[in-house]
Amino acid sequence: MPFARLAAATTPTCHIGLGLAAVGRPGYINLGRDRDLGADRSVESLRARTHELLDAAYAQGVRYFDAARSYGRSEEFLADWLNTRPGLDDIVVGSKWGYTYTADWTTDAERHEVKDHGPATYARQRAETDALLGTHLDLYQIHSVTPDSPALTDKELHAKLAEAAARGTTIGFSTSGPAQADAVRAALAVTVDGEPLFRTVQSTYNALETSAAPALAEAHDAGLTVIVKEGMANGRLAGPDAPQALRAVAEETGLGPDAVALAFVLRRPWAGVVLSGAATTAQLFSNLHAAAVDLDEDQEHRLAALAEEPGAYWDTRGRLPWH
Repeated sequence: MPFARLAAATTPTCHIGLGLAAVGRPGYINLGRDRDLGADRSVESLRARTHELLDAAYAQGVRYFDAARSYGRSEEFLADWLNTRPGLDDIVVGSKWGYTYTADWTTDAERHEVKDHGPATYARQRAETDALLGTHLDLYQIHSVTPDSPALTDKELHAKLAEAAARGTTIGFSTSGPAQADAVRAALAVTVDGEPLFRTVQSTYNALETSAAPALAEAHDAGLTVIVKEGMANGRLAGPDAPQALRAVAEETGLGPDAVALAFVLRRPWAGVVLSGAATTAQLFSNLHAAAVDLDEDQEHRLAALAEEPGAYWDTRGRLPWH
């Protein structure tokens, strides 16, 4: 398992990863993108921004980097960075397949990505990922599995994924939607020749959306590495958009709401890696303070009280505009 490298790391920030969803393409649903990215969202501008973030993250002890085929040019940007910095053998590189990026480097496309979990899409996207990341790729995840995803029952796909695992690629999956817990449990039951297929799970968990916690604890107990995405709820738990209760706890700690929001997630005993989705180095440095936040029982209770009903949370997320 490549994540054993993180277990050997000595810096607390090794349990914080950097996700590239916000900087691999010009449009995304995170709040505050006009402020964070400004007007220049050319390929070269975002390439330079991504490399700056990767340099800063690595220097601060971050060792997991997360991309996806649908994150615009995120794999390309990550590959460029890796290829000009040889010898980084202590990092873990993950990517995802299952969505095709269709926005053609615009922010106002009718559809930004198209989902397909079939074997043909896997074969095509795996070849595309290999062409960019090659031997750097440690983890390949099915992107956004839901309980009704054909990826959970497609034996042909399972065989292809098992072949990749036999060649040394760790196979995982990510989840989205109000039924994340059901998707996690269904994926835990997938086996090939009597052996579990998946070794990692990446799910949304934050102070507003806690419903997957029991299933993620089960996944951890089953030996999977749990990666947490959207710990700041696409910006709803950061800066001026954060709830008053979170801002109050942040003021008590002397750190930002973003750091407190990520600290809340890091305190889960099943959370192996918690992703920062920073778009600027200032955001990244603020996020990384989460490793130093020591929440007391009262503060954690006040943050836990922010949880929303899963259907309401995902409805709100679904209405966030791409911009």
